[in-house]
Amino acid sequence: MAQKSKDKKQSGEGRNQPAWWTVAGIKLFVGEVQAEFSKIVWPDKKVTLGLTGMVVLFAILMSAYLGTIDLLLGNLIGMIL
Repeated sequence: MAQKSKDKKQSGEGRNQPAWWTVAGIKLFVGEVQAEFSKIVWPDKKVTLGLTGMVVLFAILMSAYLGTIDLLLGNLIGMIL
């Protein structure tokens, strides 16, 4: 029981904050989200396109590899049966 009250004090729940379902709580949440979003360093367009191309290429290569393995194993099982 003592541990729970200690955890609440450390996590900041003991502060006088509005409940999350109230208008004041929602405004506080939105303000905190906006503050965190301003800290994000977004990649530029060139990096984003390069990484997207790598993901698409990797997905195509993996699907071709797995499709080939599936086809070969299917034929092997078909010959055995």
